Amino acid sequence: MLELGDKAAVAIGTTIRESLQQLGAIARFFWRIVQAIPFTTARFHLIIEQMMIIGVQSIPVILLTSAFVGAVTAWQAKYLFSGAIPLSYLGAVVGKGVFTELGPVFTALVITGRVGAKLAAELGTMRVTEQLDAMVCLSLDPYNYLLAPRMVAGSFMVPILTIFSSFFAILSAQYLAQYAMGVDPAVFYNGLKRLFKVKDVVICLVKAFSFGCIITLCGCYFGFLTKGGAVGVGESTKKAVVAAMVLILAANMIVAKLLI
Repeated sequence: MLELGDKAAVAIGTTIRESLQQLGAIARFFWRIVQAIPFTTARFHLIIEQMMIIGVQSIPVILLTSAFVGAVTAWQAKYLFSGAIPLSYLGAVVGKGVFTELGPVFTALVITGRVGAKLAAELGTMRVTEQLDAMVCLSLDPYNYLLAPRMVAGSFMVPILTIFSSFFAILSAQYLAQYAMGVDPAVFYNGLKRLFKVKDVVICLVKAFSFGCIITLCGCYFGFLTKGGAVGVGESTKKAVVAAMVLILAANMIVAKLLI
């Protein structure tokens, strides 16, 4: 029994140590990208290209998922309210939930699956096919041309996508409340205004900005350090998505603790 306990303690300690080392490596990688951002502004077309890929091309899937999120939020609120709170407060609950939690978190998770995996696979393929090494041989800094534009585009576009997502989530919740629960739109939006605070929008945007940085950082980090051929690309993609999701949930808790 003592040996089993020792092995468990060693395994837990090893996992904690490796996780802290990984976080330190990601932090150094992030700082290197931040240092490259001033040199990227002169190549604004690279940032615009990534904004199109990360932001504009993600709008359809974001609108689809946000519509379901809003509808489910309204339906769950009705279930919780039944017999206790009048439905005139439905808009207030939906607005609070969407702005402070569901909007930024669900948007970030969807973008992680679409963009984070793409970044890791794209950069990982460039690594295993030696395209990144060729750029270095040509005196082209990958941080300036590849990583910093993606970081800037992700941190800028995820908040914009979150705004779209929150708007359509509330709109879908209002339509469900109107046609499935008999709640008049004026009653729904009056309830939304009743507890609305500008601070909720600030919290939403701060969370979205941090999530955008996390998604692009994880995709770039694990993709950039890929090794092992095609199998390594798949492994890097998996690690990027898992790490981004875990860090998003952790950052959500931290931001909520600091701002709410």
